[in-house]
Amino acid sequence: MAAANVLNNDIQVEMNLNFPNNDLISHIQEKLFEQRQRIKLFPDSPDNIAGQSAVLLPLGPRCKGYDNPNEPCVILNKRSENVRQSGDLCCPGGGVSPKMDKTLAKLLSLPYSPLTRWMFWTKCRKDHPNSSKKLSILCATSLRESFEEMRLNPFRVRFMGALPPQSLVLRNRFIFPMVGWVSRQKNFVPNREVDKIVFIPMQDLLDPANYGVFKLIRPEASDPALADLASYYPCFRHETPGETEILWGATYRIVMDFMEIIFGFVPPAAESLPEFEWHLSQNYF
Repeated sequence: MAAANVLNNDIQVEMNLNFPNNDLISHIQEKLFEQRQRIKLFPDSPDNIAGQSAVLLPLGPRCKGYDNPNEPCVILNKRSENVRQSGDLCCPGGGVSPKMDKTLAKLLSLPYSPLTRWMFWTKCRKDHPNSSKKLSILCATSLRESFEEMRLNPFRVRFMGALPPQSLVLRNRFIFPMVGWVSRQKNFVPNREVDKIVFIPMQDLLDPANYGVFKLIRPEASDPALADLASYYPCFRHETPGETEILWGATYRIVMDFMEIIFGFVPPAAESLPEFEWHLSQNYF
């Protein structure tokens, strides 16, 4: 299956990703804001944030030292053996710390912050003050966690918009994905929770040949939580010399939401994809 996954011919120029970064940044912000106008992402009241989670979907060029350093990528963490779900690719993020993140959210109203550089921030605050307040708190959470996990410099992040929230079935909670463009960061420093930083070129995410379906093989005497997992999952396979990374689960859904909203790209139907097995470790949870 090839170009059939592109929804219309009007986005062919975007599909090629040949335009300058500034044009890509504007395109992403406009598409996310259009979607934000259609879908109510946040409750009217900003007060009930306890138990909520936020993640950052970082976008940007590769760091210094990589081949083709100007190629636009999705930037993800690979979870280390020190945390649950080790080996998974994920967005940096975590639970809201109400007192701390409300304070940090106030700093995001200062000039040249990631939020105030967003082209729609003034309009959003005027038209939706309550939702904007919650948005600033969730944005603060995602930036704080990104700094802790990978030393992402918040002053080099430009907020781009928000994606639809994702439901975590096993944990009975929602996560709110924020999108940010990272510029001029020479390197990242993973903490103990992160094994390494993975750069996935957007052009690779637009290639249907990189998608598949895996059969989840549970370990013997597995954790009861694994009983609620389905057997088959769609995924994206990121091939690097000598290694294959698998993007699946909630992070896969976040990235696919982004690709559909921004580029109109939908991966091939599951029944047309190649299948393979994926073994979970005994201590996955």
